[in-house]
Amino acid sequence: MLRTFGVVLTAATLAVVAGVTTAGAADAPATPPLAPLWTPMPGPSGTPPPLPPSGTPTPVPTVACPPVLPVTGRVTDVTATTLTISYTLQFNGLPCGYELPMRVLLFTSRDDAEKWQNPAAVALSGMERFGQVTLDGLTPDTDYWFRFSDVEDRRDPYIIEGPVRTLPSPACEASATIDVGWGTGFLATVTVRNAGSEPLDGWHVRWRWSGDERIQSIWGGVLDGTEADVTVRNAPYNGTVASGGTTTFGLVASTSTVPTGITVTCGR
Repeated sequence: MLRTFGVVLTAATLAVVAGVTTAGAADAPATPPLAPLWTPMPGPSGTPPPLPPSGTPTPVPTVACPPVLPVTGRVTDVTATTLTISYTLQFNGLPCGYELPMRVLLFTSRDDAEKWQNPAAVALSGMERFGQVTLDGLTPDTDYWFRFSDVEDRRDPYIIEGPVRTLPSPACEASATIDVGWGTGFLATVTVRNAGSEPLDGWHVRWRWSGDERIQSIWGGVLDGTEADVTVRNAPYNGTVASGGTTTFGLVASTSTVPTGITVTCGR
């Protein structure tokens, strides 16, 4: 009898507790479900786009520059006092290139070039991405290295070209003088000078006529051709010129207009 009562009591107790719990839940206010802060809208393919970042800054896209040098250059002409450098600018402007015009800097040692110090000469390019720059006033028979920067002094870290050597001082120099002219011609004298320290053994003088000039006679030299491009070589008796010494040859030319001068060059 007692065991049965205990079972009944236990069941009753559970019923009471269950009733209290149910009543408490019924009396508490209902908590609404949490709404998302951002509801993704389906994309064209039916898949929702990615959620926006929560509290993080928007990343800046990184520009991938092509794996080529932004600027390249090479020496295309050398004289005793000048260097001509042809350049190619692959990209005009940032972030992958430089701003035109470009600066070309010459240095007389690789150490100076690496440290960007003591430039011997500086020249500016034009506004073309592909062009040439000539630097003059250089020292004959001297090694040079060149580098590039732009007008904002953004220095190219890749190119250090050299050494490139200027030519020695010419051993032979020449000058021309028009002695007298008339309506259809003129008389001229060309002087050849040995500017070297050793005797000059053979020489030639070259020039190009600016108009319709043509040589009619010559003395003191041997003429190669009579067209626009002229070469005169030494005569058998005046090919050897001592250091600091000179020799001359003369010519008579016909023309419709007497030139104001003749620009000549001398070689061995």
